[in-house]
Amino acid sequence: MPRVFEYSRLWPLLSRMDPERAHRLALVFWREVGRRPWLRRWVQRMAHAQDLPRDPVQVAGLAFPNRVGLAAGYDKDAYAWRGLAALGFGHIEVGTVTLMPQPGNPRPRLWRIPEHRALINRLGFPSKGAPLVARRLQGPRPPGLILGVNIGHNHGVPPKAVPEQYARLFLVFAPWADYLTVNVSCPNVPGYQQWQGKKEVMRLLVALRQAREAWRRLSGGNGRGLPIFVKLSPDLSPAQLDDTLEGIVRGGAEGIIATNTTTRRPGLDPRWQQVPGGLSGAPLRDLSTQFIADLHQRLQGRLPIIGVGGIMSPEDAQEKLQAGAQLVQVFTGLVYEGPALIPRLIRSLAAPKQPEALAQRRSSS
Repeated sequence: MPRVFEYSRLWPLLSRMDPERAHRLALVFWREVGRRPWLRRWVQRMAHAQDLPRDPVQVAGLAFPNRVGLAAGYDKDAYAWRGLAALGFGHIEVGTVTLMPQPGNPRPRLWRIPEHRALINRLGFPSKGAPLVARRLQGPRPPGLILGVNIGHNHGVPPKAVPEQYARLFLVFAPWADYLTVNVSCPNVPGYQQWQGKKEVMRLLVALRQAREAWRRLSGGNGRGLPIFVKLSPDLSPAQLDDTLEGIVRGGAEGIIATNTTTRRPGLDPRWQQVPGGLSGAPLRDLSTQFIADLHQRLQGRLPIIGVGGIMSPEDAQEKLQAGAQLVQVFTGLVYEGPALIPRLIRSLAAPKQPEALAQRRSSS
């Protein structure tokens, strides 16, 4: 069979397509990988995803088989996660999922910036809705895979009704997910980031904890704990971060995902400064890593951190761990570097690192 899976050969074709169409085709491919064992074996061979080392780590009471996960946004509607798991991910986070279906923002809403290995998106939470996504999570699961669901409220929901939507989302996904992530940091939906305030995030977390207790009662006391994480924006000021963390800790969250996309445009050409949406990819790397370091210093080990933002290489992932993250997630790196990036990350993070090599990497960046 020809080595058509070599990503360097596929990228010129994919990069000429509309970004959303190319992503849809990728999801169709990964869905087929999940359905066909022979295709799964071929992908694993071509991406060097066979015989991956185990690097187990306990986070929020969950046993992750390794430190590398797929970030929310890649498989929004849980269409292809079983196939993507063939790359060796220790965890996959689907979503963002809303309670009811919604189309998101009008197009165009996704832009590639290949010279910077970056994306700008203003998708605005297009979602097939929680009931459909929950059905897609049912059934067989790759052994050991941790499955997370990133949840958000629908557009136009009155603020008083938002906590109730999160509680209902919890009850929909509790039987199928291993953890839930509260997305209060999306820059593409007006008014969304206000839920990062102390009082606002506490309201959401209280509603989710009450839903968790209700789920336990419905399960006869045997329901799983189902940890709740909160995903934060890298654009929070130090004062805003302190305020948010107080609400997160007091609200009883079990972890933080840092970070979401940024509205800043570090190092980008002027023509991209006015394009609306959240920036991801290589330009986000340093901003995200510094945010994780600041977060780690403030938390002093009270909550685990999952690091995401600009991971394009094993060195980038290792820097996230050095800054204080326990796990990492990838999205834009998979788009630009291809599937073989994931096994590379897993092998690299499972191997011991020399401190002087990391110091040299930081000083040269």
